[in-house]
Amino acid sequence: MDNQKEAIRDARKLGIPKMLLLGFQHMFAMFGATILVPLLVNGYFEGQGLSIQVTLVCAGLGTLFFHLCTKLKVPAFLGSSFAFLGGFSTVADLKTGIFKDMPMGEKLPYACGGIVVAGLLYLILALIVKLVGVKRVMRFLPPVVTGPIIICIGLSLAPSAISNASTNWLLAFIALAVVIVFNIWGKGMFKIIPILMGVLISYGVALILHFCGMTNPDGSAILSFSGVSDAHFLGLPPFQICKFNLTAILVMAPIAIASMMEHIGDICAISATVDQNFLEDPGLHRTLIGDGLATSLSALFGGPANTTYGENTGVLELSRVHDPRVIRLAAIFAVILGFIPKVAEVIRSMPFAIIGGISFILYGMISAIGVRNVVENHVDFTKSRNLIIAAVIMVCGLGFKNGLTFTIGGTTITLTGLALAAIFGILLNAILPGNDYTFGENTKGDVSRGLGMNPQNSDIEA
Repeated sequence: MDNQKEAIRDARKLGIPKMLLLGFQHMFAMFGATILVPLLVNGYFEGQGLSIQVTLVCAGLGTLFFHLCTKLKVPAFLGSSFAFLGGFSTVADLKTGIFKDMPMGEKLPYACGGIVVAGLLYLILALIVKLVGVKRVMRFLPPVVTGPIIICIGLSLAPSAISNASTNWLLAFIALAVVIVFNIWGKGMFKIIPILMGVLISYGVALILHFCGMTNPDGSAILSFSGVSDAHFLGLPPFQICKFNLTAILVMAPIAIASMMEHIGDICAISATVDQNFLEDPGLHRTLIGDGLATSLSALFGGPANTTYGENTGVLELSRVHDPRVIRLAAIFAVILGFIPKVAEVIRSMPFAIIGGISFILYGMISAIGVRNVVENHVDFTKSRNLIIAAVIMVCGLGFKNGLTFTIGGTTITLTGLALAAIFGILLNAILPGNDYTFGENTKGDVSRGLGMNPQNSDIEA
């Protein structure tokens, strides 16, 4: 890649064929991570989780809506957010109040309802940012709070990775190894899509083992194509309307703290990559509104939360084509794929072991990004206030495995560990003296907040 190559801001001069190819490149960059979220969530909900078709359609439409909200200026793609995986897992495990004895498929709409509210919190932050400025807002959400919360998100999911991988350790190891190889030694576009390569190569190995007559250690078939043969080539995605419950809202809503920080870091990274200050024009408040409404609209119809993708920021740097029109083409391609059930069923046939192998590194990487957020922002743990805040967040986030359940006015409410961690972390940071964090002083640290599989440009100074 030639970093000195002049950036192209209007891709129309390249011609329609090249623009279409660039659009496909952005779609492939987001594809592996975006489809992985519904695959993981289906594991939590015993096969009754998110639809791959709905996920792709919501990612595409959410991206187009984001571009409208940001005056068609920001070259960002909105794919499925990993930050909410812990929330989905927690809702699936709820056994109090109305969730007692509720089938898994009926719990999912309540999880989506919680995400709708989480997305609306973006609007509140956007209003505050518009009124008082981002620096004042970020004093209440410094790295000593957001870093440990992100760490808890990853670590709370670790048992799920082990459970899935244990169904076939050979496939899990192959998937894990492929992701590592392409992430570390990959060149060009292959370095940007380690998840997609891990899925494709390990799935290819699974096909070979299946047709050679091999099975999983428990005797079950490695692959099943019954759903693929029954699926149509064209069909409407199975949209479903979300439902609202206070307990599910309190599970999902606090995760918006991490996802909003992810958003701010990604906008910083995109700004640095294309050499345009999107925090100023069209403004952080507009990008927050676009991301938040895209997330709420996705969840309203049974989709996951959306978030700006570091993978596509990497493609911007790789291709040096910074025209948002190319991203919008990728969004249109994603919507089209969402109306092809056959593709969704092929993806759904992926063995749990492959999902486990990829999530083996993914969940750890989420936690590692939380650690990086703390390190690159130079959080001083010789200060007692910082130690206390981080300690309380970690114990609450990981210690309250079943949450804290209480009844108000006849309504049973459960505050999950992550919700308690966010509440106590923000309160302690506001109450304890010595908060000296100022957003914008350390650009490298501010950029390090993304939860994508392959965060880009963390070493760029804006």
